[in-house]
Amino acid sequence: MAVTRRWGGSVSFSPAPDNAQLVAAHLAGDARAFQELVARYRGRLLSFVNRMIGDRERSEDLVQEAFVRVYRHLHRFDPSKKFSTWIYTIASNLAKNELRNRKRSPLVFYESLRPQGEEDVRPLQFEDARARPDEMFSNRHLREMVDATVATLPAHHRQVFVLRELEGRSYEEIARLTQCNLGTVKSRLNRARRSFAERIAPYLD
Repeated sequence: MAVTRRWGGSVSFSPAPDNAQLVAAHLAGDARAFQELVARYRGRLLSFVNRMIGDRERSEDLVQEAFVRVYRHLHRFDPSKKFSTWIYTIASNLAKNELRNRKRSPLVFYESLRPQGEEDVRPLQFEDARARPDEMFSNRHLREMVDATVATLPAHHRQVFVLRELEGRSYEEIARLTQCNLGTVKSRLNRARRSFAERIAPYLD
């Protein structure tokens, strides 16, 4: 399998090997084989992830992370399977995780209320040590808006909203803490979410 240089320092193989051959070459110690896999899929994955999350810059980070995971776990790849399916699955899972994390933002929460009965009980997140300074400032401002809005909710709505959305408590825990049955907790939380969405709207204009 001959190797030729492309403009810009990347590599190509002549004749072009299939993905399974490139995986085998990489596992045999040929670093150029992995470079070729990246060259083949980076653009396609970037387009795919960007369509899923609608953020080009973040998509680039996720595609980079996808290749890091591929590199670390390529020895586990089943050569009887399609490499393209495997790498797209990795990228897709990262994109889905990104979208789930975004749902923790009150901005998205306001625009699209989560349905009752979801199992995810993580609290809303406002701080991210990896965020840029401008993002950290924006997140702090967002937290202040949320706190101000929550403070205007009726007491029985505010209680369940804080326990569920800001502290991440389960429905069962909230029921015990409030001495209410699960139906009442879910009903109050649903009303609290809708009231919260309506009240925070002026801050988001």
